[in-house]
Amino acid sequence: MAYIKSLRSHEIFDSRGNPTVEVELMTDQNIVVRASVPSGASTGANEALELRDNDPHRFFGKGVLHAVANVNGPIAQLMLGEHVCDQERLDRMMIEADGTENKEKFGANAILGVSMAIARAGAILTKLPLYRYIGGCHAHILPCPMMNIINGGAHADNSLDFQEFMIRPIGAPNFREAARWGAEIFHTLKGILKKEGHIIAVGDEGGFAPRLGSNEEALDLIVCAIEKAGYRPGSQITIALDCAASEFFDKMSQQYIEKKKQNSDKPFVERSVVEHISYLEKLCNDYPIDSIEDGMAETDWEGWVKLTQRLGKKVQIVGDDLFVTNPKYLRKGIEKGIGNAILIKLNQIGTVTETLETIRIAQTNGYATIISHRSGETEDSFIADVSVATNSGQIKTGSMSRSDRLAKYNRLLAIESGLGSNAVYKDSNKIQYKPSLAKV
Repeated sequence: MAYIKSLRSHEIFDSRGNPTVEVELMTDQNIVVRASVPSGASTGANEALELRDNDPHRFFGKGVLHAVANVNGPIAQLMLGEHVCDQERLDRMMIEADGTENKEKFGANAILGVSMAIARAGAILTKLPLYRYIGGCHAHILPCPMMNIINGGAHADNSLDFQEFMIRPIGAPNFREAARWGAEIFHTLKGILKKEGHIIAVGDEGGFAPRLGSNEEALDLIVCAIEKAGYRPGSQITIALDCAASEFFDKMSQQYIEKKKQNSDKPFVERSVVEHISYLEKLCNDYPIDSIEDGMAETDWEGWVKLTQRLGKKVQIVGDDLFVTNPKYLRKGIEKGIGNAILIKLNQIGTVTETLETIRIAQTNGYATIISHRSGETEDSFIADVSVATNSGQIKTGSMSRSDRLAKYNRLLAIESGLGSNAVYKDSNKIQYKPSLAKV
């Protein structure tokens, strides 16, 4: 038995140099664990609230002292003396004490830090790896990485409105080789960009952020890098997009307006809902794209229906801002026949328990699950264990640069090594894109 003896929190810095919450938990057996909470830049309107101080004299209003105080005060009072292996009950206690739908009283960043720390302490107490503690004896599938190699949108100061251009090493025999393939393509792309005179600075998630004229130019460069690195586009390496369409959807005109495009002949690209879907379909026909995240805006539910009807049987249609890792919005999407995959971000919902519940609902209904980082990350590798614990088969954790991204890849390498011959690498060819008709 191990009970929570102390619970402390303080501010640390995330990968963008902004404050975030770290939680330290100690048990009566002197087990000490820490957990740190990431932060998003492009966020869904319905995400659980990330509590910020809004004090303009500290970190331009981005301080998290209020969230820290909530951990050190009311949450600690609630948790002290509780058993660390009682994850779901403790998470529900925090949710109930907060009493708000979006965790605005304590802050989802405060609650999540404690929830993650409880899970870590339970794993150490039971002498199990975190993925095994969360997932049980059947946790053994290593995820196919979705590696962000060109950044745009809110994650980079360049001319691309689409937020992420990713590669997926679907044809690799194991995770170690998948990581190697991705690293080689990343470095090959760097050489191509440098040779063509593009800047090779990286964005928030470690991908390059060149000033390109179009999405097609970015895709051409990626295909070139794949081939030059010695791999086959389509069969060994596919491409995934995160459009983050909410960022360039105009609600008044119901138009998708890519204003960041730097085109001398046309200052911006403007498309209707139907035209935008046709554009995405053309990209899928012209390039080896098999996954599109947030292809439509989070408020454009009818557009999502049309996109799924048009592409959902042949391409992975991923909801992020739309579903925000929330069972309520996922159920709505399932009922409407929207998407066939969900991006899973722990801080969108705020507890480990609710995250696992959302994953269960998705998988029960035939939706693929992709465990994801945030653009403002820490070196906490919790999501790597979650991806294996839930046999999700996919992880999105950035590029092959920046230690906050590589910490997750390195943790997955260690998990694969620990599993030995029991490790299975799940490539995207085994993912069924068409949702089942199972009841929610």
